[in-house]
Amino acid sequence: MKRMLMVVMTATIFFMVATFGSMEAKATSIGASIVEYGKQFMSVPYVWGGTSPSGFDCSGFTQYVYKNEAGVSIPRTTDQQYKIGTSVDKSDLQPGDLIFYKNTYRKGISHVGVYAGNDMVLNATTSKGVALVSMDDPYWGPKYAGAKRVLEEENIPEWFTDVSEASATYAAIKEMSEKEIITGFEDATFRPDEKVTRGQTAAIINRVLQLKPKVMSHFTDVPKSYRFAYDIAAIREAGIVNGFEDRTFRPNDNMTRNEMAAILERAFELKASQTASAHIEYEDIRPDHWAYNGIVTMTSIDQTGFFKGDKFYGTHYATREAFTVGVYNAMNTQ
Repeated sequence: MKRMLMVVMTATIFFMVATFGSMEAKATSIGASIVEYGKQFMSVPYVWGGTSPSGFDCSGFTQYVYKNEAGVSIPRTTDQQYKIGTSVDKSDLQPGDLIFYKNTYRKGISHVGVYAGNDMVLNATTSKGVALVSMDDPYWGPKYAGAKRVLEEENIPEWFTDVSEASATYAAIKEMSEKEIITGFEDATFRPDEKVTRGQTAAIINRVLQLKPKVMSHFTDVPKSYRFAYDIAAIREAGIVNGFEDRTFRPNDNMTRNEMAAILERAFELKASQTASAHIEYEDIRPDHWAYNGIVTMTSIDQTGFFKGDKFYGTHYATREAFTVGVYNAMNTQ
């Protein structure tokens, strides 16, 4: 239990850091995509009045990348672009913000670029064409006039769009996603009915146990470059999820509910009381079934009611929701 407590605390700290980074990345993703799109036009020559990849002037370039990458229409000229958006402090710049300069070829606001991050500005210059220029450039730095944010930050839902807060599994999904053990997707969905593979199973369990493998290349179908190779090796060495006689792991095969129950019992060293076990009777599972102990154990510690019913449906594939509940119960059992 001490090891489990340390793991949970570590996972919680990791979540706090990871969540902040994730939210920041989402908020600036549109701006970042504009910058990456604009970089493909680097070295395109400066052309007065130019608004196409054959040649850009400064405001023609910003108007073009905003429209073609983000579908955002902004005015044609520099002084008109300076009148839109929200002013942004230099210390709060994000990729995609418009950067304005004054007193270049004429007095007042006379040049514009796109902030590219890391104190660099992507803009159409008369000397190098479209180029990245430092905010501290000897020429451009003193002419900095301000910045405007035209792009609206993405509205990130506070909760998954496909999981009701009234759901019996809400607490389990919330805790597991907050601890970055079973997370959601970029489109703000959790996809509770999506199946779980053997590779994902290894990764999910090892996010909790934090096991370190000694050998990385045991299975013929799990190269070291495979995204879950480290977790698969660690889980195999711990005897939690084994491979097959032909030395394959089959990481992309789906996991059944029977397999899930047996694996969680081994991984978390779960034990069900005789009293609790006596009250669990599934029509489709006999006491001599190979996964019986795991099924009874996992059901007896269930805090959500997810596994209630006359049948366990062990041959059905385990879903993300079922696996989330299983891990949640295992981590919170006494």
